[in-house]
Amino acid sequence: MARRRREEEVEHHDRWLVSYADFVTLLLAFFVVMYAISSVNEGRYRVVSESLVKAFQTNQPEKSGAGKEISHTGMQALADNINQVLEPMVQDGRVRVTQSSRGLAVEINASVLFEPGQAELQPASADILASVAKVLAKSPNGLEVEGHTDDSPIASPIYPSNWELSSARASRVVRLFRSAGVDPGRMAAVGYGEYRSIESNDTPEGRARNRRVTVVILPLDTQAGDAPR
Repeated sequence: MARRRREEEVEHHDRWLVSYADFVTLLLAFFVVMYAISSVNEGRYRVVSESLVKAFQTNQPEKSGAGKEISHTGMQALADNINQVLEPMVQDGRVRVTQSSRGLAVEINASVLFEPGQAELQPASADILASVAKVLAKSPNGLEVEGHTDDSPIASPIYPSNWELSSARASRVVRLFRSAGVDPGRMAAVGYGEYRSIESNDTPEGRARNRRVTVVILPLDTQAGDAPR
């Protein structure tokens, strides 16, 4: 029994071969990977490279033309500032500020801005829009100003249809924004007439809701006129 115990206690000096074999295996795998990288198809490498760049850019904060970083929280900051400026009218429902995949929409009831059938801003409404313009002038986002009406027909020498009326109202708001310091290259005016209603025209409340001007603040990567519908 003593002899067997001494044989079991004999130290093996070749254990280092196990570690050496592992090292050689890893080294071989490393050279195989390096060879594969060196011989990769250039077209596939470019596709993979571009995909990685886009993936990383998606998670990076966006930048304005001035180099200032602006993340998606910038839209929320704009919404908060506009809500603050228009708080009394937001409270009574004459202004609605909502966010969607298209951007930030500031919906202003037409009665706040214009007399019926007219496209000239009321004096008080000009001051209101000037306050909004001061907020918008500080952001680099594109803007689309949309004019909307109800389906009541209009026929006058100035506005033969609701298209002309809604377009004139949107253009008037854009002109005021420009005079208040908003970059005109960021803006577009669009007239939809009665064809983009959001409520039924069968009730007075619905017709009042459809008569509106909507300022759409677009995402940073969208130019005015290119927003998805």
